[in-house]
Amino acid sequence: MERKLARLFDVRRVIGGLFVVYGVIVTVIGLLDGPSEMEKAQGVRINLWMGLGMLALGLLMLLWLRLNPPAEPDRKESDQEG
Repeated sequence: MERKLARLFDVRRVIGGLFVVYGVIVTVIGLLDGPSEMEKAQGVRINLWMGLGMLALGLLMLLWLRLNPPAEPDRKESDQEG
């Protein structure tokens, strides 16, 4: 139970999840950019590139969480505190 709570509140999950959600949104906006937005950015699809970057960062954070899960709290320390 404690391990599930430690994984649930790990900051990598929160940051990774937010970056994935915002990355998808910005990527879709970048795909739908019109000529006026492209002109403002001097011909660069900045929303598309930033969205893909955010998506990559979010996925890397979630992969890091998956490959290196948080350590389980020591039972002796939690028994002494409570």
